[in-house]
Amino acid sequence: MRTLTSTLVLGLTLSVFAADWPQWRGPNRDGVNLEKGLAAEWPEGGPKLLYKATGVGAGFSSVVIADDTVYTLGDLEDACYLFALDLKGKHKWKSRIGEPKGHRGYPGPRSTPTVAHGHVYALGQQGDLVCVSTEGKEVWRVNIQNDYEGRMMSGWRWSESPLVDDGKVVVTPGGDKGAVLALDAKTGKQAWRCEGLTDPAGYSSLIIRKIGDIKQYIQLTGKSVAGIDAGNGKLLWRADRPGKTAVISTPIYDKGTLFVTSAYGVGCNGFKVEYKNNQFVANEIYKHVGGAGMANHHGGAIRVGDYVYGSNSGQLSCLRLSDGEVMWNEPSAGKGAIIVADNKIILRTERGPVSLVKLSPTGYEEVSRFDQPERTRARAWAHPVVLDGKLYLRDQDNMFVYDISR
Repeated sequence: MRTLTSTLVLGLTLSVFAADWPQWRGPNRDGVNLEKGLAAEWPEGGPKLLYKATGVGAGFSSVVIADDTVYTLGDLEDACYLFALDLKGKHKWKSRIGEPKGHRGYPGPRSTPTVAHGHVYALGQQGDLVCVSTEGKEVWRVNIQNDYEGRMMSGWRWSESPLVDDGKVVVTPGGDKGAVLALDAKTGKQAWRCEGLTDPAGYSSLIIRKIGDIKQYIQLTGKSVAGIDAGNGKLLWRADRPGKTAVISTPIYDKGTLFVTSAYGVGCNGFKVEYKNNQFVANEIYKHVGGAGMANHHGGAIRVGDYVYGSNSGQLSCLRLSDGEVMWNEPSAGKGAIIVADNKIILRTERGPVSLVKLSPTGYEEVSRFDQPERTRARAWAHPVVLDGKLYLRDQDNMFVYDISR
Protein backbone atom coordinates (compact mmCIF):
# COMPACT_ATOMS: atom_id res chain seq x y z
CA MET A 1 0.00 0.00 0.00
CA ARG A 2 1.31 3.46 -0.85
CA THR A 3 1.95 5.64 2.18
CA LEU A 4 2.85 8.96 0.56
CA THR A 5 0.36 11.81 0.52
CA SER A 6 -1.35 12.75 -2.72
CA THR A 7 0.90 15.76 -3.24
CA LEU A 8 4.18 13.81 -3.09
CA VAL A 9 5.80 11.53 -5.61
CA LEU A 10 7.70 8.27 -5.24
CA GLY A 11 11.14 8.07 -6.84
CA LEU A 12 12.06 4.82 -8.59
CA THR A 13 15.10 3.88 -10.64
CA LEU A 14 13.74 5.09 -13.96
CA SER A 15 10.31 6.41 -13.10
CA VAL A 16 8.45 8.79 -10.84
CA PHE A 17 4.93 7.65 -10.00
CA ALA A 18 2.16 9.62 -8.31
CA ALA A 19 0.85 8.44 -4.95
CA ASP A 20 -2.92 8.60 -5.45
CA TRP A 21 -5.54 10.09 -7.75
CA PRO A 22 -8.23 10.63 -5.09
CA GLN A 23 -10.56 13.12 -6.73
CA TRP A 24 -11.78 14.71 -9.95
CA ARG A 25 -8.80 15.62 -12.17
CA GLY A 26 -6.29 14.50 -9.56
CA PRO A 27 -4.78 15.75 -6.28
CA ASN A 28 -4.91 19.42 -7.33
CA ARG A 29 -8.03 19.23 -9.54
CA ASP A 30 -5.94 20.43 -12.46
CA GLY A 31 -5.71 17.35 -14.71
CA VAL A 32 -1.90 17.19 -14.46
CA ASN A 33 -0.11 13.98 -13.47
CA LEU A 34 3.47 14.46 -12.28
CA GLU A 35 4.68 10.96 -13.19
CA LYS A 36 7.82 10.51 -15.27
CA GLY A 37 9.08 7.52 -17.16
CA LEU A 38 5.95 6.93 -19.24
CA ALA A 39 6.21 5.61 -22.78
CA ALA A 40 7.27 8.25 -25.28
CA GLU A 41 5.04 6.59 -27.88
CA TRP A 42 2.64 3.68 -28.08
CA PRO A 43 3.02 0.60 -30.27
CA GLU A 44 0.79 0.15 -33.28
CA GLY A 45 -2.49 -1.16 -31.97
CA GLY A 46 -2.03 0.62 -28.66
CA PRO A 47 -0.34 -0.06 -25.33
CA LYS A 48 -0.63 -3.42 -23.60
CA LEU A 49 -4.07 -4.08 -22.12
CA LEU A 50 -3.51 -5.29 -18.55
CA TYR A 51 -7.12 -6.14 -17.81
CA LYS A 52 -10.74 -5.29 -18.43
CA ALA A 53 -13.11 -4.92 -15.47
CA THR A 54 -16.85 -5.23 -15.97
CA GLY A 55 -19.96 -4.65 -13.91
CA VAL A 56 -19.36 -0.97 -13.10
CA GLY A 57 -22.68 0.11 -14.57
CA ALA A 58 -23.89 2.61 -17.14
CA GLY A 59 -22.92 6.25 -17.03
CA PHE A 60 -20.12 8.74 -17.53
CA SER A 61 -18.29 8.75 -14.20
CA SER A 62 -14.50 8.67 -14.32
CA VAL A 63 -12.42 6.75 -11.78
CA VAL A 64 -10.45 7.75 -8.70
CA ILE A 65 -7.76 5.67 -7.03
CA ALA A 66 -6.67 5.74 -3.40
CA ASP A 67 -4.90 3.18 -1.19
CA ASP A 68 -4.85 0.57 -3.95
CA THR A 69 -8.59 0.79 -4.56
CA VAL A 70 -10.42 2.08 -7.63
CA TYR A 71 -13.75 3.85 -7.13
CA THR A 72 -16.36 4.82 -9.70
CA LEU A 73 -20.11 5.35 -10.12
CA GLY A 74 -22.53 3.55 -12.41
CA ASP A 75 -26.16 2.57 -12.92
CA LEU A 76 -27.38 -0.98 -12.57
CA GLU A 77 -31.04 -1.77 -13.28
CA ASP A 78 -32.26 -0.95 -9.78
CA ALA A 79 -30.04 1.96 -8.69
CA CYS A 80 -26.98 4.13 -9.11
CA TYR A 81 -24.09 2.52 -7.19
CA LEU A 82 -20.65 3.44 -5.92
CA PHE A 83 -18.25 0.61 -6.82
CA ALA A 84 -14.92 -0.28 -5.21
CA LEU A 85 -12.45 -2.53 -7.07
CA ASP A 86 -8.92 -3.69 -6.39
CA LEU A 87 -6.04 -2.91 -8.75
CA LYS A 88 -6.67 -6.10 -10.74
CA GLY A 89 -10.30 -5.23 -11.45
CA LYS A 90 -11.90 -7.49 -8.86
CA HIS A 91 -14.99 -6.05 -7.16
CA LYS A 92 -14.62 -5.41 -3.42
CA TRP A 93 -18.04 -3.91 -2.63
CA LYS A 94 -20.79 -1.65 -3.92
CA SER A 95 -23.03 0.87 -2.13
CA ARG A 96 -26.34 2.25 -3.30
CA ILE A 97 -26.29 5.98 -4.02
CA GLY A 98 -29.74 6.74 -5.43
CA GLU A 99 -32.23 6.35 -8.21
CA PRO A 100 -30.85 5.34 -11.62
CA LYS A 101 -31.45 6.73 -15.13
CA GLY A 102 -30.73 10.26 -16.30
CA HIS A 103 -31.66 12.77 -18.95
CA ARG A 104 -33.00 11.85 -22.39
CA GLY A 105 -30.92 9.09 -23.99
CA TYR A 106 -28.00 9.45 -21.57
CA PRO A 107 -28.67 7.35 -18.46
CA GLY A 108 -26.27 7.03 -15.57
CA PRO A 109 -24.23 9.25 -13.26
CA ARG A 110 -21.94 11.99 -14.57
CA SER A 111 -20.08 12.78 -11.34
CA THR A 112 -16.77 11.32 -10.14
CA PRO A 113 -16.44 10.37 -6.44
CA THR A 114 -13.93 11.87 -3.99
CA VAL A 115 -11.86 9.91 -1.45
CA ALA A 116 -10.70 11.62 1.74
CA HIS A 117 -9.82 10.52 5.28
CA GLY A 118 -11.18 7.00 5.04
CA HIS A 119 -14.42 7.99 3.32
CA VAL A 120 -15.79 8.25 -0.21
CA TYR A 121 -18.16 11.05 -1.18
CA ALA A 122 -20.41 10.47 -4.17
CA LEU A 123 -23.05 12.60 -5.90
CA GLY A 124 -25.66 10.74 -7.92
CA GLN A 125 -27.42 12.22 -10.91
CA GLN A 126 -30.67 12.68 -8.95
CA GLY A 127 -29.00 14.87 -6.31
CA ASP A 128 -28.14 12.17 -3.74
CA LEU A 129 -24.93 13.13 -1.92
CA VAL A 130 -23.70 10.17 0.10
CA CYS A 131 -20.75 9.55 2.41
CA VAL A 132 -19.55 5.93 2.48
CA SER A 133 -16.62 4.52 4.45
CA THR A 134 -13.81 2.95 2.44
CA GLU A 135 -15.07 -0.40 3.79
CA GLY A 136 -18.40 0.18 2.05
CA LYS A 137 -20.61 1.28 4.97
CA GLU A 138 -22.94 4.26 4.45
CA VAL A 139 -22.30 7.05 6.98
CA TRP A 140 -24.75 9.78 5.95
CA ARG A 141 -26.75 11.06 3.00
CA VAL A 142 -28.65 14.14 1.83
CA ASN A 143 -30.40 15.07 -1.39
CA ILE A 144 -29.31 18.50 -2.61
CA GLN A 145 -32.44 18.93 -4.72
CA ASN A 146 -35.06 17.87 -2.19
CA ASP A 147 -33.34 18.87 1.07
CA TYR A 148 -31.80 22.12 -0.17
CA GLU A 149 -34.18 23.20 -2.96
CA GLY A 150 -31.43 22.89 -5.54
CA ARG A 151 -32.02 24.09 -9.08
CA MET A 152 -30.18 23.26 -12.32
CA MET A 153 -29.58 25.48 -15.36
CA SER A 154 -31.00 22.72 -17.61
CA GLY A 155 -32.18 19.15 -17.41
CA TRP A 156 -28.92 17.17 -17.44
CA ARG A 157 -29.10 16.54 -13.68
CA TRP A 158 -26.34 16.90 -11.08
CA SER A 159 -22.93 16.24 -12.55
CA GLU A 160 -20.24 17.98 -10.48
CA SER A 161 -17.69 16.05 -8.47
CA PRO A 162 -17.77 16.86 -4.72
CA LEU A 163 -14.94 18.92 -3.25
CA VAL A 164 -13.66 17.80 0.17
CA ASP A 165 -11.62 20.43 1.99
CA ASP A 166 -10.86 21.34 5.60
CA GLY A 167 -13.46 19.02 7.07
CA LYS A 168 -16.19 20.07 4.65
CA VAL A 169 -17.87 18.64 1.56
CA VAL A 170 -18.66 21.46 -0.86
CA VAL A 171 -21.15 21.12 -3.71
CA THR A 172 -23.38 23.30 -5.87
CA PRO A 173 -27.11 22.64 -5.48
CA GLY A 174 -27.89 26.01 -7.07
CA GLY A 175 -31.01 28.02 -6.41
CA ASP A 176 -32.43 30.99 -4.53
CA LYS A 177 -31.35 29.71 -1.10
CA GLY A 178 -27.69 29.83 -2.16
CA ALA A 179 -25.87 28.23 -5.06
CA VAL A 180 -22.93 26.69 -3.15
CA LEU A 181 -23.30 24.57 -0.02
CA ALA A 182 -20.78 23.26 2.52
CA LEU A 183 -21.59 20.27 4.74
CA ASP A 184 -19.64 18.81 7.64
CA ALA A 185 -17.71 15.90 6.14
CA LYS A 186 -18.26 13.67 9.18
CA THR A 187 -21.97 14.31 9.82
CA GLY A 188 -23.48 15.80 6.64
CA LYS A 189 -24.81 18.76 8.63
CA GLN A 190 -24.79 22.18 6.99
CA ALA A 191 -21.69 24.27 7.71
CA TRP A 192 -22.64 27.23 5.52
CA ARG A 193 -24.43 28.20 2.35
CA CYS A 194 -23.46 31.01 -0.01
CA GLU A 195 -26.64 33.09 0.02
CA GLY A 196 -24.96 35.83 -2.01
CA LEU A 197 -24.82 33.62 -5.10
CA THR A 198 -28.22 32.39 -6.29
CA ASP A 199 -27.46 31.11 -9.80
CA PRO A 200 -28.87 27.76 -10.92
CA ALA A 201 -26.21 25.08 -10.81
CA GLY A 202 -24.24 24.26 -13.92
CA TYR A 203 -22.18 21.09 -14.29
CA SER A 204 -18.73 22.39 -13.40
CA SER A 205 -16.75 21.32 -10.33
CA LEU A 206 -15.31 23.70 -7.73
CA ILE A 207 -11.61 24.47 -7.36
CA ILE A 208 -9.63 25.90 -4.42
CA ARG A 209 -7.37 28.90 -4.92
CA LYS A 210 -5.93 31.69 -2.79
CA ILE A 211 -6.45 35.25 -4.02
CA GLY A 212 -5.57 38.30 -1.92
CA ASP A 213 -4.33 35.86 0.74
CA ILE A 214 -7.88 34.54 1.18
CA LYS A 215 -8.60 30.90 0.41
CA GLN A 216 -11.68 30.62 -1.77
CA TYR A 217 -13.74 28.22 -3.82
CA ILE A 218 -14.20 29.22 -7.45
CA GLN A 219 -17.24 28.02 -9.36
CA LEU A 220 -18.61 28.48 -12.88
CA THR A 221 -22.37 28.43 -13.44
CA GLY A 222 -24.57 29.11 -16.44
CA LYS A 223 -24.77 32.77 -15.46
CA SER A 224 -21.48 33.74 -13.87
CA VAL A 225 -18.15 32.82 -12.37
CA ALA A 226 -17.62 33.54 -8.68
CA GLY A 227 -15.27 33.27 -5.71
CA ILE A 228 -16.58 32.22 -2.29
CA ASP A 229 -14.78 32.52 1.04
CA ALA A 230 -13.77 28.98 2.02
CA GLY A 231 -14.14 29.74 5.71
CA ASN A 232 -17.64 31.18 5.93
CA GLY A 233 -19.30 30.90 2.51
CA LYS A 234 -19.42 34.64 1.89
CA LEU A 235 -19.50 35.73 -1.76
CA LEU A 236 -16.21 37.53 -2.40
CA TRP A 237 -16.64 38.40 -6.06
CA ARG A 238 -18.76 37.59 -9.07
CA ALA A 239 -18.48 38.30 -12.80
CA ASP A 240 -21.23 37.85 -15.37
CA ARG A 241 -20.46 35.07 -17.80
CA PRO A 242 -23.58 33.68 -19.53
CA GLY A 243 -23.47 30.10 -20.79
CA LYS A 244 -25.88 28.01 -22.81
CA THR A 245 -27.44 24.55 -22.35
CA ALA A 246 -24.59 22.93 -20.40
CA VAL A 247 -21.63 24.64 -18.72
CA ILE A 248 -19.31 21.81 -17.73
CA SER A 249 -15.57 22.50 -17.79
CA THR A 250 -13.71 23.20 -14.54
CA PRO A 251 -12.33 26.77 -14.18
CA ILE A 252 -8.59 27.49 -14.36
CA TYR A 253 -6.85 30.11 -12.22
CA ASP A 254 -3.20 31.12 -12.03
CA LYS A 255 -1.32 34.32 -11.15
CA GLY A 256 -4.40 36.52 -11.13
CA THR A 257 -5.93 35.24 -14.37
CA LEU A 258 -9.08 33.13 -14.46
CA PHE A 259 -10.00 31.12 -17.57
CA VAL A 260 -13.39 29.56 -18.28
CA THR A 261 -14.77 27.85 -21.36
CA SER A 262 -17.97 26.22 -22.57
CA ALA A 263 -19.60 25.13 -25.82
CA TYR A 264 -22.89 25.79 -27.66
CA GLY A 265 -21.40 28.82 -29.39
CA VAL A 266 -20.16 30.54 -26.23
CA GLY A 267 -16.37 30.02 -26.34
CA CYS A 268 -13.88 31.12 -23.69
CA ASN A 269 -13.19 34.11 -21.45
CA GLY A 270 -10.31 35.42 -19.40
CA PHE A 271 -10.78 37.50 -16.24
CA LYS A 272 -8.30 39.40 -14.11
CA VAL A 273 -9.22 38.82 -10.46
CA GLU A 274 -7.55 41.21 -8.01
CA TYR A 275 -7.79 42.26 -4.38
CA LYS A 276 -7.52 46.05 -4.22
CA ASN A 277 -8.60 48.57 -1.59
CA ASN A 278 -9.96 45.81 0.65
CA GLN A 279 -12.24 44.39 -2.02
CA PHE A 280 -12.13 41.93 -4.88
CA VAL A 281 -12.48 43.06 -8.49
CA ALA A 282 -13.02 40.70 -11.45
CA ASN A 283 -12.80 42.20 -14.93
CA GLU A 284 -12.95 40.45 -18.29
CA ILE A 285 -9.67 40.85 -20.20
CA TYR A 286 -10.38 38.72 -23.28
CA LYS A 287 -13.08 36.74 -25.02
CA HIS A 288 -13.17 34.31 -27.94
CA VAL A 289 -16.62 33.52 -29.28
CA GLY A 290 -17.36 29.97 -30.43
CA GLY A 291 -14.45 27.88 -31.67
CA ALA A 292 -12.22 30.85 -32.49
CA GLY A 293 -10.32 30.22 -29.25
CA MET A 294 -11.58 27.25 -27.27
CA ALA A 295 -15.21 26.19 -26.90
CA ASN A 296 -14.74 23.19 -24.64
CA HIS A 297 -17.88 21.11 -24.29
CA HIS A 298 -17.12 18.54 -21.60
CA GLY A 299 -13.55 17.27 -21.90
CA GLY A 300 -11.85 19.88 -19.74
CA ALA A 301 -9.08 22.41 -20.24
CA ILE A 302 -5.69 22.03 -18.54
CA ARG A 303 -3.07 24.64 -17.68
CA VAL A 304 0.62 23.79 -17.90
CA GLY A 305 2.90 26.75 -17.26
CA ASP A 306 1.62 29.82 -19.08
CA TYR A 307 -0.62 27.91 -21.49
CA VAL A 308 -4.04 26.26 -21.53
CA TYR A 309 -4.76 23.15 -23.62
CA GLY A 310 -8.14 21.64 -24.42
CA SER A 311 -10.42 20.04 -26.94
CA ASN A 312 -12.25 22.45 -29.23
CA SER A 313 -14.90 20.36 -31.00
CA GLY A 314 -12.86 18.19 -33.40
CA GLN A 315 -9.71 20.19 -32.80
CA LEU A 316 -7.17 20.53 -30.02
CA SER A 317 -6.26 24.07 -28.97
CA CYS A 318 -3.56 25.90 -27.06
CA LEU A 319 -4.00 29.44 -25.69
CA ARG A 320 -1.81 31.68 -23.59
CA LEU A 321 -3.55 32.14 -20.27
CA SER A 322 -2.50 35.71 -19.52
CA ASP A 323 -3.86 37.35 -22.68
CA GLY A 324 -5.84 34.66 -24.54
CA GLU A 325 -3.57 34.59 -27.60
CA VAL A 326 -4.28 31.46 -29.63
CA MET A 327 -1.02 29.58 -30.09
CA TRP A 328 -2.52 26.84 -32.25
CA ASN A 329 -5.87 25.28 -33.06
CA GLU A 330 -5.50 22.07 -35.08
CA PRO A 331 -7.57 19.04 -36.16
CA SER A 332 -7.09 16.15 -33.72
CA ALA A 333 -8.28 12.58 -33.27
CA GLY A 334 -11.65 14.01 -32.28
CA LYS A 335 -13.60 15.86 -29.64
CA GLY A 336 -12.94 14.52 -26.18
CA ALA A 337 -11.35 14.66 -22.71
CA ILE A 338 -7.69 15.15 -21.88
CA ILE A 339 -5.13 14.47 -19.17
CA VAL A 340 -1.51 15.66 -19.09
CA ALA A 341 1.23 13.24 -18.01
CA ASP A 342 4.99 13.18 -18.59
CA ASN A 343 4.99 16.12 -20.99
CA LYS A 344 2.28 14.59 -23.17
CA ILE A 345 -1.44 15.09 -23.66
CA ILE A 346 -3.62 11.99 -23.69
CA LEU A 347 -6.83 12.69 -25.59
CA ARG A 348 -9.68 10.24 -25.15
CA THR A 349 -12.20 11.06 -27.89
CA GLU A 350 -15.90 10.59 -27.34
CA ARG A 351 -16.43 8.42 -30.41
CA GLY A 352 -13.37 6.21 -30.58
CA PRO A 353 -9.64 6.87 -30.84
CA VAL A 354 -7.25 7.58 -27.98
CA SER A 355 -4.26 9.70 -28.97
CA LEU A 356 -0.93 10.80 -27.53
CA VAL A 357 0.07 14.39 -28.34
CA LYS A 358 3.22 16.36 -27.54
CA LEU A 359 2.69 19.07 -24.94
CA SER A 360 4.03 22.23 -26.54
CA PRO A 361 2.77 25.77 -27.17
CA THR A 362 4.72 25.92 -30.44
CA GLY A 363 2.57 23.49 -32.42
CA TYR A 364 0.37 20.40 -32.54
CA GLU A 365 2.04 17.02 -33.06
CA GLU A 366 0.29 13.69 -32.59
CA VAL A 367 2.66 10.91 -31.58
CA SER A 368 0.44 7.82 -31.38
CA ARG A 369 -3.16 6.69 -31.67
CA PHE A 370 -5.16 3.54 -30.98
CA ASP A 371 -8.76 2.38 -30.84
CA GLN A 372 -10.14 1.00 -27.61
CA PRO A 373 -11.59 -2.47 -28.20
CA GLU A 374 -15.20 -3.37 -27.55
CA ARG A 375 -16.36 0.23 -27.81
CA THR A 376 -19.96 0.66 -26.77
CA ARG A 377 -22.31 2.80 -28.84
CA ALA A 378 -22.42 5.41 -26.06
CA ARG A 379 -20.25 8.49 -26.21
CA ALA A 380 -17.10 8.13 -24.14
CA TRP A 381 -17.43 11.11 -21.80
CA ALA A 382 -15.55 9.66 -18.83
CA HIS A 383 -12.19 11.44 -18.46
CA PRO A 384 -9.06 9.29 -18.75
CA VAL A 385 -6.93 8.74 -15.63
CA VAL A 386 -3.21 7.89 -15.37
CA LEU A 387 -1.66 6.46 -12.22
CA ASP A 388 1.47 4.36 -11.62
CA GLY A 389 2.14 3.94 -15.32
CA LYS A 390 -1.38 2.76 -16.07
CA LEU A 391 -4.06 4.37 -18.21
CA TYR A 392 -7.66 3.91 -17.02
CA LEU A 393 -10.46 4.22 -19.57
CA ARG A 394 -14.08 3.89 -18.49
CA ASP A 395 -16.66 2.94 -21.15
CA GLN A 396 -20.07 2.40 -19.59
CA ASP A 397 -20.10 -1.02 -17.85
CA ASN A 398 -16.44 -1.65 -18.78
CA MET A 399 -13.14 -0.31 -17.48
CA PHE A 400 -9.97 -0.89 -19.51
CA VAL A 401 -6.55 -0.58 -17.88
CA TYR A 402 -3.41 -0.23 -20.05
CA ASP A 403 0.29 -0.31 -19.30
CA ILE A 404 1.78 2.98 -20.57
CA SER A 405 5.04 2.79 -18.62
CA ARG A 406 8.33 2.96 -20.50
